[in-house]
Amino acid sequence: MRNKFLLAVIASVLISACAYAQEATGIQVTSVSVTGNEKVVSPSILRVVTTKPGTTLDRETIQNDIDAIYAQGFFSFVDVSMTREGGGMAVTFSVRENPVIESVNFEGNTIFSEEQLMHEVFSRPGSVFNREFFRHDLDRIQELYHNAGYVMVRVSDVQIQGGNIYVTILEPKVGYVIVQGNTKTKGYVIRRQLKLQSGDIFNVGHFRHDLSTLNGLGYFEDVNVGFDVEDESGEVVDLIVTVKEKRTASIGLNLAYGTESGVSGGLTYSDTNIFGRGMNFEVGFNEGDEASYWTTFSSPYMDSKTFAWRVGARYYTYDDRYYYRQGRKQFEFDEERITFFAGVGKKFSNEEWSWFLTLRHEDAKYDDINYAIPGYIDDLTPWDGVNQTVELTLTWDKRDEYAPYPTGFVWDTNFEEAVKVLGGEYDYLKYWTQARIYIALNTALDGLVDSDFPWTASNPLLLATRLRIGSATQDQLPAFARYSLGGMNTLRGYNTRSFEGSNYYLGNVELRVPVLSMLTLVGFYDVGNANDEMDWDNYHDDYGVGVRVKTPFGSVRVDYAKGEEENRTYFGFGEMF
Repeated sequence: MRNKFLLAVIASVLISACAYAQEATGIQVTSVSVTGNEKVVSPSILRVVTTKPGTTLDRETIQNDIDAIYAQGFFSFVDVSMTREGGGMAVTFSVRENPVIESVNFEGNTIFSEEQLMHEVFSRPGSVFNREFFRHDLDRIQELYHNAGYVMVRVSDVQIQGGNIYVTILEPKVGYVIVQGNTKTKGYVIRRQLKLQSGDIFNVGHFRHDLSTLNGLGYFEDVNVGFDVEDESGEVVDLIVTVKEKRTASIGLNLAYGTESGVSGGLTYSDTNIFGRGMNFEVGFNEGDEASYWTTFSSPYMDSKTFAWRVGARYYTYDDRYYYRQGRKQFEFDEERITFFAGVGKKFSNEEWSWFLTLRHEDAKYDDINYAIPGYIDDLTPWDGVNQTVELTLTWDKRDEYAPYPTGFVWDTNFEEAVKVLGGEYDYLKYWTQARIYIALNTALDGLVDSDFPWTASNPLLLATRLRIGSATQDQLPAFARYSLGGMNTLRGYNTRSFEGSNYYLGNVELRVPVLSMLTLVGFYDVGNANDEMDWDNYHDDYGVGVRVKTPFGSVRVDYAKGEEENRTYFGFGEMF
């Protein structure tokens, strides 16, 4: 009897279902509503629903509506119920809201504070937790890290406990730094260029800068890097730096032409990695009306633990050189100078600051005056002789070392004391200070100029300025110790050493405009003066345009300047400052 009863019930259900299916065909929806929602308003939920009053009831459409409501992200459960209403069917979607956010908590973050991370989060306490919104929040947090160079950082876990959200951030750290491939260069010479050390959080921008600096030493044909993750957690990554060394000794042929000095040429022998210890040695000569012979030996690298040093000597002669006094040519003369120097320097514990101390012996001679103008003034030749100086330079460098272009500022202060007790013939104190400031203008001009201009975040429109002022304790300094202005590195519209004295000031402004990745146009203005009195009203200035071309041998520089009386063109390498 029980089996017959069950069969009867099943048959009755099947007959009813078939009847309902047939009856549902062509049934219209009379109303659509939502139940179970408290914080999320019904119109906001129903805007994604395609089942509307007056439409024909369709089960596939109903299922798509359920999926669309769930995809809004506010709900942990979505269902539907249908009841007869008049001549049609009332559709009610039942939802269960996610909990209201009480707090968002971060664990494992050290680079950015919780406040900085919350700035990227749109999911705020008091609002209903939304899965989709929070996924985008996590994407923005990861983008924040990646834009700062921390490309290996990721969100490793998210826990939701009631209304409290716990986000765990994994910031992978550097494990071992392995250097291989070097046979001549000492390991410490390579490692000291890699600022990223064991225990540091890996930053691809900083590491690329380290590799660029390593390449820039000129010791290697190639520098490659590999990564090895120590375990599945990805918390520690080993860096494997592989170098391929090249010859660092070279012989160079020099050939030059100067407007005043004529044709000159010579040879240079140099090695930038003596004994594989990063020390430089150079010996060379130039012959011509302006001739010189020199040798230097130095170790240029410095940090808070490592001293930089240099020693050298130079013999210099210049036949038939022009002498100017306040921009006016007075006569021609011959100059002979012998210089010996030795210096040492180091960075302070705050490595933005550094010092360098130099001892210098100089013996200068000026004679053979010829082609003097009528009524010429000779305040040059009485001042030759031996000069013994101690020079101290302090530098505060606030440039961003990881930026691909100069940005920030550098402040230098210099004291030069000449003392007779060390064997010299003069006593005086010279002192000058200088600030170089570099400002990228891209952000300031964003939205004001066409975005199709060629400057980019890594090659920006740049404003560069240099301000320098100097004085001395003597009203008149020896000729070889005077401040001088004029030439391609100071006042570009005037001859070299056109203005000299025991006091001076100088200002240079350049607007560097990228045109192509390898080509930059420069507009500039120079102003300043040098004399025995600080005469601010009597200044000299020039303006002009220039071109910078990046080549495998460095940046080639061409400047055309218009001075007070003549125009001058200069060719050289690198920026003026």
